[in-house]
Amino acid sequence: MKDATIYDVAKRAGVSHQTVSRFLRGFEGIRPATREKVEQALAELEYRPNSAARYLRLQRTNRIGLLADNMQQSGPARTIAGATEAARSLGYVTDIVSMDGVDERSVDDALDLMLGQQIAGIVVTAQTAVARSALERRAISVPVARDFGLMVEGTTESINEHAGRVAAEHLASLGHRRVAYVAGPEQWLAARERADGFHRATTASGGAVTVTDVGDWSAAAGYDIGLRLAARTDDFTGVAVANDAMAMGLLAALAAEGVSVPHEVSVVGNDDTPEARFMVPSLSTVALDFGFEGAHVMTSLIARIEGRSPDTASRLPVPSLVARASTAPARG
Repeated sequence: MKDATIYDVAKRAGVSHQTVSRFLRGFEGIRPATREKVEQALAELEYRPNSAARYLRLQRTNRIGLLADNMQQSGPARTIAGATEAARSLGYVTDIVSMDGVDERSVDDALDLMLGQQIAGIVVTAQTAVARSALERRAISVPVARDFGLMVEGTTESINEHAGRVAAEHLASLGHRRVAYVAGPEQWLAARERADGFHRATTASGGAVTVTDVGDWSAAAGYDIGLRLAARTDDFTGVAVANDAMAMGLLAALAAEGVSVPHEVSVVGNDDTPEARFMVPSLSTVALDFGFEGAHVMTSLIARIEGRSPDTASRLPVPSLVARASTAPARG
């Protein structure tokens, strides 16, 4: 069956093809009754816009380059999924180029490959200092959007700083005054911000971070750190971990060493990965809406590409605590 055209839609709706065209371009000045007829005709005919022809006429491309790092991790994977879905819904195609965000050569090679293509803009999901530096020193002629530096609306606090603070305040509310913190890699801006937010909030609540360690976001790193912490449980009653994967590894290590969670040590993660609620014990964590963040960054970029103002109704969800069985009041 031949794909429907705007002329077919106009005939079915009983309107002009110019009205259908205005509707598809997002024109707001269409009467509600007319808009309803067009929407119904589009659905009945399963109309799909011919994006390639549209952008050829406009002498523009509808391809967005996306630089990605750590795609195997839950947070970046959900961010990328949200970004690509948002692009598709707006008639754009996403070209994903992977890279190692802490390797300067890898970042430069990925940028070279992407800038050699015909793209309308770039989204960068690698939250590393290396990636940020590479972008700052390159002359890039297309709009660029980043998923780092996102702020809690109406504040000077970043999303990740807030996430660190939520974890600290949760442990403090349970009476944990001596706590440990497991940070992500120093090169990652998100890791730094979460650690900063946690340390500041812990100090503000009258507590102290008595033990710190650093991992690479992986469950294996969390396991190794958990083995080290298991020998020092007299130094703390609660542990906050910069992401859920490391927290899961840490839980496994504490269990292997006979440390009871949460009776001896409480553990809180960050990200609210889908697996967190199935851990034993289920993992308390700080929920971030990575998919929404990816969509927010992508739609803001496309608005710039098309010369529109970003959707001011779009608000980033504030990180919030999901309390489960891995945290409890501090032992006496």
